[in-house]
Amino acid sequence: MRESLTAEPALPPAPGAEQHLALDFANSAFTLPGGHFVDLLGTPESTNRWLNDHGLAPADAGVQEMCATQLRALREHIRALFAARVGGLPVLPSALSAVNDAMSRTPTAALLQWDEKNGPYRAAICPPNEILDRALATLAADAADLLTGADAEFLTTCDSAPCNRYLIRHGRRQWCSTRCGDRVRAARAYTRRTQSKTD
Repeated sequence: MRESLTAEPALPPAPGAEQHLALDFANSAFTLPGGHFVDLLGTPESTNRWLNDHGLAPADAGVQEMCATQLRALREHIRALFAARVGGLPVLPSALSAVNDAMSRTPTAALLQWDEKNGPYRAAICPPNEILDRALATLAADAADLLTGADAEFLTTCDSAPCNRYLIRHGRRQWCSTRCGDRVRAARAYTRRTQSKTD
């Protein structure tokens, strides 16, 4: 049975998550060994924390359940697009439509601002009622950039069951974390030992 854990385990970002916000977003729900399911967007509070940690909302944004639900839905659409890309499968039109809709909600360009003391700078000025739209647009645009960019051919899933996280493969590494890699190596060593005993 899958259950959502309330405590958020410390799991390092998957390779590529530092460059692609959408990869970290897609990996905000994951399965741990033993079948425990963790959803970092599982509650409005944890969603607000995730958005704040990623520079998409202020700490006091007051995310409501409706907003968290919209973000979780976009995450599933992005995961569906990633799965289609990795598996060479046909894309779900609903996933493509959802990502395009999110991108068109609001412009994501930072506007030119001017501070009399420090001069010009760029910043995205976002009224509170547009925080969710801007977050959705930013995440969707980053997913589109990842899927159409040079890293797309290196997008893959973690090779350590039951982990369901995505990563950008560098070299031969097929795991999203050292923990997953250690688990695969331990399982292979155990298989070799048990096979040598039966031979």
